Amino acid sequence: MAGEEFADAGLPDSPAELARLIDAAVAKLAESPLGLTADADVLETVEAVEGAWRRAAAVNAALLVEISDRELYSHVGHTTVKRFYAQHLRLGDGEAKRRLAVAASIGVFTSMTGDKLPPKWEPLAAGVAEAQVSADHVVEVEHIMAKVPMMADPDQVTTAVEVLANAARELAPADLRPLGQRLLAHLDPDGTLGNDIDRQRRRGITIGRQDSRMMSKISGYLTPALRAKLEVLLDNWAAPGMNNPDDESSMSGSKAELDGSDREALGDAVRRDTRTPSQRNHDAIEHGLDWILGHEGLGRPDRLPAEVVITVDEADLARRAGVALTATGTLVPIPDLVALAADATPWLEVFKTSTRTVLDFRRGRRFATKTQRLAMFGADRGCTRPMCTEPFARTQAHHGQRDWADGGNTDINELAAACGTDNRNVGTRPGQWETTIIADGPDEGRVGWRLAGTDGPYRTNPVHHPQAFLRGHPQPPPEPPRRTTMLRTRPDVRPRTFVDPGSAVERALALVLAA
Repeated sequence: MAGEEFADAGLPDSPAELARLIDAAVAKLAESPLGLTADADVLETVEAVEGAWRRAAAVNAALLVEISDRELYSHVGHTTVKRFYAQHLRLGDGEAKRRLAVAASIGVFTSMTGDKLPPKWEPLAAGVAEAQVSADHVVEVEHIMAKVPMMADPDQVTTAVEVLANAARELAPADLRPLGQRLLAHLDPDGTLGNDIDRQRRRGITIGRQDSRMMSKISGYLTPALRAKLEVLLDNWAAPGMNNPDDESSMSGSKAELDGSDREALGDAVRRDTRTPSQRNHDAIEHGLDWILGHEGLGRPDRLPAEVVITVDEADLARRAGVALTATGTLVPIPDLVALAADATPWLEVFKTSTRTVLDFRRGRRFATKTQRLAMFGADRGCTRPMCTEPFARTQAHHGQRDWADGGNTDINELAAACGTDNRNVGTRPGQWETTIIADGPDEGRVGWRLAGTDGPYRTNPVHHPQAFLRGHPQPPPEPPRRTTMLRTRPDVRPRTFVDPGSAVERALALVLAA
């Protein structure tokens, strides 16, 4: 292979020196005039770089094992390996999870007695070491093997891994899927080996990231019990003519609750219903969530996550455009606030443009009040520890200037949001964090974090404040707001039943004030 001819070429033995040498070589290669290189050399370069990239998966796995075994992630203020890779190295949750999966498959771990354990899938580890198998191949094989029933014969499982590892040397990762299906059919031809353990192992629902249209994709697996329950709900709430947001005369609630007088109206609603089955399912689930929120189904009504909480900037309100942010981190177009305010009990906060200065809410107590939590959400939007991605709904009130036990105040200008993990990791020991309220500059009033015992500058978290990267760039001036009287209405009145007072934003504000 390409790297073997340099194995005895006087390379350093230090892993750190080797890593710096790799970085220097890649930097020089990136600056090389490839346009003047012969065709054969370009092809050789591509193959050599790809081989190095594949071998790097084994290096990454070995480094991850060391980071984990030595708990080196705690030296830089993190509590888990995944948070270290996702936040310290800025890989994000998805890639961090992928690195952990690859390391679990091909990494060499240490047992409780100190002995080195062989890789979980040795044929794959060998293929990676020989630059024939990539990390993507490992992930694909792991996905296939995760579907193997727990009761499958161990020898056949080992054979299946060997077959997939050999195929990975010749096929692209996605091309392994048909082979994986054949192997799964061979391991359980009658479908009798699967049991409740396998079902519980595979259960889960994933909500994907919002796309450019702020839509989210849901995927996952339902247990038979959950599917049966869900089908009962959808049979009633997702029936044609039921809970149709596009039809003002649509029947609301459950089909089973309709009496004889409603059946004729339901027939008319069914004829007007042009939604697809999937759209009806969507509307039924939304109706169910409205019911849960309206009946305080999330617990105590004084807890912030039990309600829909929204924050917007003054400039967006003035322009009658933009998006709002919920406490769980979801973006909502401002026009959609109309329907949201009609069916839920939201809290809406308005903050000064750019500075995130709170217009209202000031109160000091031992514990943060609900009002202060609302103010913190508008100011912080999520955990304030640098690079932490936890949304505000998963945070606690942190005394940012000085801890309560050390004489700190529970005033809103000294409070900041911190997820439970980071809030508990504030202290004076190495690997912990210390915080303060920044007194001046563009981040004035925000909480700053730095590792305990260091003298570096305090840093803020830019993850929840993308607008901070627009500082110094020209912004469109906000349009002057129109003077329009906002009407109050009862919370149970739908938007269509009152006189339109103006823009969609003003209609939403009217409903929020009336809630």
